[in-house]
Amino acid sequence: MDKIKNPFSPGAGSPPPELAGRDGVLEQASVLLGRVKLKRPEKSLIMTGLRGVGKTVLLNEMERMALTIGYRTIFVEAHDEKSLALLLVPQLRRVLFDLDRTANLGDKVRRGLAVLKSFISNTKLSVNDFEFSIDIDSERGSADSGDLETDLPNLFVAIAEAAEERNTGVALFIDEIQYLSANELSALIMAMHKMQQKQLPLALIGAGLPILPGLAGDSKSYAERLFGFPNIGPLNSDEAATALRDPVLSVGVMFSEDALSAIYRLTLGYPYFLQEWGYQSWNHAQSSPISLLDIQETTLLVEQRLDENFFRVRFDRLTPREKTYLRAMAELGSSFHRTSDISDVLGVKPTALGPVRASLIKKGMIYSPAYGDMAFSVPLFDQFIKRTITALLPW
Repeated sequence: MDKIKNPFSPGAGSPPPELAGRDGVLEQASVLLGRVKLKRPEKSLIMTGLRGVGKTVLLNEMERMALTIGYRTIFVEAHDEKSLALLLVPQLRRVLFDLDRTANLGDKVRRGLAVLKSFISNTKLSVNDFEFSIDIDSERGSADSGDLETDLPNLFVAIAEAAEERNTGVALFIDEIQYLSANELSALIMAMHKMQQKQLPLALIGAGLPILPGLAGDSKSYAERLFGFPNIGPLNSDEAATALRDPVLSVGVMFSEDALSAIYRLTLGYPYFLQEWGYQSWNHAQSSPISLLDIQETTLLVEQRLDENFFRVRFDRLTPREKTYLRAMAELGSSFHRTSDISDVLGVKPTALGPVRASLIKKGMIYSPAYGDMAFSVPLFDQFIKRTITALLPW
């Protein structure tokens, strides 16, 4: 087995050799991009799902689709160290100047830059925060109130009108949307509402954890009418087999059927784990077909790699009490659990767990699939916790 020809690619956002089981959501994105470019109303998309299901891979593929049909694209990843404005401003400036490359600066593009400069100067940012300047006077009274919920919609209108002037569209891709503040999420929803009202060619495609539909609904009651929230889950057994079988067949290698079944049981169909098992079993096998024995002999190495590269980077960010809370959840199993059951395992009152639970939700480690329930946002994390913390610690 030639390790250089190994087709699998485990890694954060690395495109798999076979994007199996995602035709439905890719079709949704294709329809959205096509309709928005024609200035026809269509719900923007915010994909939700646990870690390791391939949301970032899908965002990258959808950006490629948008570029193919002539969109100008913006791709940012939200996090708690930078504001949404700080993430967007350099990208919006790039798009505006890109729109000007095919002709002299048009009225709408010029106005877009003027509104952008107004936005920068009134959102606690300054041109000096960036490695560029905008040599156009700001437009007073446009996106300069200092209120993000007012200014971001006005800025998006100016950007979308500039794209419309050039007979194109703008596609905004935002990963990890759950890290936006409540005010930022509200402003983003209002901005997209303005796009629909004015039928302007700017589309939003985002991704984040399963808490997003609830956050969006709490922010604005009309969010469900603006966005589709496709759930990106694990692959079923046939899709998982396709994701493993097709890439190796293209280079003359096969998996045995019992090997495919074993990998599915171990991974539960989560794409990141499928890539890791595929990669390591290829490197371990001596010849085709990759057998059940190869999978069994590879499992310990895969678990070690997942522990080091996927689980521990999240685990090490936690406080001792947060780790203890998760160990109690792991004691109950991998499904969702009542808060009262977790408190019973720890021998404390449910109210005592509130601050730790809130912190774990904010860090993206757990989420609430229903009122009073908690679940891991990282697949197979319960198994990692049990390997790492072998006994329940006192609260």
